[in-house]
Amino acid sequence: QVQLVESGGGLVQAGGSLRLSCAASGSIFSFKAMGWYRQAPGKQRELVATITSGGSTNYADSVKGRFTISGDGAKNTVYLQMNRLKPEDTAVYYCAADPEGAGDWKKVPYDFWGQGTQVTVSS
Repeated sequence: QVQLVESGGGLVQAGGSLRLSCAASGSIFSFKAMGWYRQAPGKQRELVATITSGGSTNYADSVKGRFTISGDGAKNTVYLQMNRLKPEDTAVYYCAADPEGAGDWKKVPYDFWGQGTQVTVSS
C-alpha cells in the first residue's frame, strides 16, 4: 500500500515562504504523475501543481510564478516551494500520486493521497 506523508505546513505572514514535502513509501518514479492540491474551508478542492516522472511541471494560474514543484528521487520526496504567500493561499494542502497519469494534467485520476498539511497565511 502506497503511503504519502506531507509535512512543512504552518503559519506564515503574507509575503513569506514555506516548503511542503511529500514523502512517498516507494520510488516516486513509479508514479507517472504527482500533484499538490489544496482545499480551503467552504471551497472546492483545487489543483495547485503537478509533476510527471519525466519532470514536466504544470501550475494553476493562481500560483504560477510563486510556487515551484520538484522531486528528489533519492529521497522519494516531492516538494512544493511556496513564495510570496498570500492570505488566499490558506488551505489544507494534499499530496497525490498516480501510477498511470493522463494526457491532460488537470484530469489525472489520482489513486493515492496524503493526509494533508495546514498552511495558514496571515495578512
